[in-house]
Amino acid sequence: MHLNIKRITHMKSIQLGQSDLKVTPICLGTMTFGEQVAETDAHKILDSATERGINFMDAAEMYSVPARAETFGATEAILGNWFAKNPSARNKWVLATKVAGPARGMPWIRGGSPDLTAQDIVGACEGSLKRLQTDVIDLYQIHWPARNVPMFGAMYFDPANDKVVSSIHTQLEALGTLVKAGKVRAIGLSNETPYGVHEFVRLAQQHGLPQIAAVQNPYCLINRAYENGLDETLHRLGVSLLAYSPLGFGLLTGKYDTHGITHPQHKNTGRMSLFESMQKQRWGRPESLAAAKRYNALATANGMTPTQMALAFCYTKWQVTSTIIGVTSVAQLDENIIAYGTVLTAEILAKIDQIRLDIRDPAQ
Repeated sequence: MHLNIKRITHMKSIQLGQSDLKVTPICLGTMTFGEQVAETDAHKILDSATERGINFMDAAEMYSVPARAETFGATEAILGNWFAKNPSARNKWVLATKVAGPARGMPWIRGGSPDLTAQDIVGACEGSLKRLQTDVIDLYQIHWPARNVPMFGAMYFDPANDKVVSSIHTQLEALGTLVKAGKVRAIGLSNETPYGVHEFVRLAQQHGLPQIAAVQNPYCLINRAYENGLDETLHRLGVSLLAYSPLGFGLLTGKYDTHGITHPQHKNTGRMSLFESMQKQRWGRPESLAAAKRYNALATANGMTPTQMALAFCYTKWQVTSTIIGVTSVAQLDENIIAYGTVLTAEILAKIDQIRLDIRDPAQ
């Protein structure tokens, strides 16, 4: 299918939380850079995203994905090299990155520490600044909480798993130090819960520390858990949502509908097939693929590609400030951008809600 791409001059920037950052409703996710995407191709994607008017990119110290020691920091280094080649581009972009939380089977990050201390946060930021070849990070986020919380597919909170870790106040003070030093403009969280968001906001107000601007959590048709309480929290506290995995790790593109995730034909095209470790995650559950097929069929029946409908769902939700799109080619970037502006009718939205009522959130 030929896509008629044009510069998205109609895409208005939106204030990120209560910060002074203004971001486009589409954010370029970069976790594939350095693993699935070679540096040369990553730079082409960055060039193209700039031409199309995107001004927001998101990275993390632990990227590329899937995480391994050999590619730790690779994504940030690729971005830094691109900024070095294009000095004028730095001021055009809102640059976000993240400090990894406590070890999750990654001994190469801070020796596999089970904590995220103030020293860890400051040291990680210094490392990111160096790799990114910049003096300031616009949005610096904690990738996942240090405390015991259900995340990355875990469903239930179990207080028996609690352990002593650095407090939210301690982490917030470290982030405040970075803001005060001019190394970070705004702060954010990722994979957070309503309790965590409330505590960060409460402590910031109580102690005169920086207010979190955004929370980056999964949000897509097969995982709408965000709408069960966290959306109210963010709305009432003036915090923005950055929606990640809007295509459910590729399940909502329709590419796996016919032959499944492990079919050989996907070995060079889909990260779920490329990396066996990902098949064991929430996105690899049989229930997740079964749910995606239902949504994908709804899209096709209404004259849309599955990608178009899944992205339009995120692009048009009042709860979402910016949707993070992860791409491996300029063609994918174009397809994701062209979906912006698609309006889902009340009838289609009602059918989407009915499917969710039947199957809930299998990729939660």
